[in-house]
Amino acid sequence: MDASETTDERNPKAPDGGRTVDGHSATRVGVDVGGTFTDVALSVDDRLVTAKVPTTDDQSVGVLAGIDKACERAGIDPGEIDEFAHAMTVSVNALLERDGARTALVTTEGFRDVLEIGRQDRPDLYDLEVEKPEPLVPRQRRFTVDERTTPDGVERPVDTEDVRDLAATLRERDVESVAVCLLHAYADPENERLVAETLREELDVPVSASHEVLAEFREYERTSTTAVDAYVRPAIDSYVGRLVDEATAVGIPSPRIMQTNGGIAGPETVRERAVTTTMSGPAAGVVGAAATVADDDVEGLVTFDMGGTSSDVSLVRDGEAERTTDSEIADLPIRTPMVDVNTVGAGGGSVAWVDAGGALRVGPRSSGAQPGPACYGRGGTEPTVTDANVVLGYIGPETALGGEMTLDVEAAHDALERLADEAGLEDALEAARGVYRVANATMTRTIRSVTVERGHDPRGFALVAFGGAGPMHAAALAESLEVDRVVVPRPSGVLSAFGLLAADESYDAVRTVGVDLAEADRDRLEDVYEGLVADVLADASDPDDAVVERAADCRYDGQSFELTVPVDEPVDAAAVEERFHAAHERAYGYAMDEAVEVVNLRATATVSGVEPVVRHDGGGDTRIDTREAHFPDHGPRETAVYDRDRLESGATVDGPAILEQAESTTVVPPAWSGDVLADGTLVMTREEGADR
Repeated sequence: MDASETTDERNPKAPDGGRTVDGHSATRVGVDVGGTFTDVALSVDDRLVTAKVPTTDDQSVGVLAGIDKACERAGIDPGEIDEFAHAMTVSVNALLERDGARTALVTTEGFRDVLEIGRQDRPDLYDLEVEKPEPLVPRQRRFTVDERTTPDGVERPVDTEDVRDLAATLRERDVESVAVCLLHAYADPENERLVAETLREELDVPVSASHEVLAEFREYERTSTTAVDAYVRPAIDSYVGRLVDEATAVGIPSPRIMQTNGGIAGPETVRERAVTTTMSGPAAGVVGAAATVADDDVEGLVTFDMGGTSSDVSLVRDGEAERTTDSEIADLPIRTPMVDVNTVGAGGGSVAWVDAGGALRVGPRSSGAQPGPACYGRGGTEPTVTDANVVLGYIGPETALGGEMTLDVEAAHDALERLADEAGLEDALEAARGVYRVANATMTRTIRSVTVERGHDPRGFALVAFGGAGPMHAAALAESLEVDRVVVPRPSGVLSAFGLLAADESYDAVRTVGVDLAEADRDRLEDVYEGLVADVLADASDPDDAVVERAADCRYDGQSFELTVPVDEPVDAAAVEERFHAAHERAYGYAMDEAVEVVNLRATATVSGVEPVVRHDGGGDTRIDTREAHFPDHGPRETAVYDRDRLESGATVDGPAILEQAESTTVVPPAWSGDVLADGTLVMTREEGADR
């Protein structure tokens, strides 16, 4: 068996989890684009075939190259693929690098500077010279119209001739996209709809309207989210359109795209709502972790995805990824439902450097895929986390990254030697130990931010490690957090791509109502829900198969922030209040005897996906080699190296050990052992009584 093929017996009746196309088991492919590598998971017959290729400047090139590679390994033609799911970094890259569209903002007269004023919160409370980031839309491209809408409706209608004059000005300014966000358009979108429709008639550029992007109160966040949608929309439209055309040309179905909410959607939907793709890739990884690892006997899962550019951390509880509607990307508020992921700039390609005070630092700058770490042999000379892992012996001289990329070990040693000279360290090995510790400390702080800082004891969770580099660092992170169980899924190196195969189709809609729960008109609430449900079902590929869930954002009278609770049909005010009290006590440790306000109503439509089977057939000669590896807390150890794909179900591997596979490497440190489950998942546990 190829080292990148695995299988498992979860459903012997249907090797692909039961999904069929025209009477045969569906052949499905998931492709996740990362900062350094593009990962592919191909489910065909009774196998999962994986591949990893370098990410390209035009991401579609790497996507199709990865599909070709996986199909070649599987012995099929790309035209035999029945379904194609995709996660990408186009929108988040545009935000991080500030190279999105030349965007204009149209808002109500008197509110031109909402984006710049923002909130009074300071990024650093005690820094008197702190500067807020520049708004996506500079002041010279922010325009106003004479209109007035209140929460009760339109008071002064907009003049369409004024809008046409504005369109001429926008045309002269060569804008590439327009965001329209009028005051209180969430309550009555009549004026905003007229402005947006007129601009669409007059201009040949995309127009994002806030009542379509986010029909929710809070002026700054609504404006920011709409501006983000407009800013990234041309790039998403161009990329997705190009990928659809290129896939069709080789006989591959149009891709369905992973959204930030953890659900996939059709290409036309995300082209119209680009803001829903901002955390596409990280969301897929969390979905993959939730699909492959059970959390029945622990409080939950901490998912740890360490790729080439960054590390992403999230929580899974009761089998579901934690979601949020209050997040920031590149210091930009984005209020759209998304998997709650914390990202830190510490990945395998993160560059190690020495700051002005002589301290060793790692990241956030990355070497990327080109030229990449020094050990890639592509011209990179700066020391990275991957180079440190090579020097420590975790990645061996014969290791082929991605199944085929050979390493330049000497280049890694040279890069770490130069870092040692700059930092005043003894040699490359001491520098590598320092880089490993600093990177781990950064990632540990991120895990604490989603556990300890939110009232969760990480010791009650299992740590799920994936990504190309995650399983190498996971046990060390677990030790520092006093976590005793680390789970490494079988397709850990491409788990985000695998998660795409397991993802549901999902759509969200929201509208602000702002009423006291005790005094709310139930018929009015039902009318709002009827509209929301119609909106989400309109996007579903098969509305008859969709399951609709209703929810409400509630708060106590006088509070500034809300908690989301489920809502029955028809609305039961007493049940909503009881659920809110319980949610508040769970989140904050107490409930109050105060009136409850319903702020927003929400609806979500879900069309369930089918989890692919990962059949595991171990056996054969599992031990590859023995080499010296250096463990910062244990010193150098002679370490057994295994082919992870050949480890049989039920096998136990005692540390120190290194488990190699095509897309990732797992390190089992001293005092740890790993048990192989029936589906090939590795569960690492720490020996009782071992020193921390």
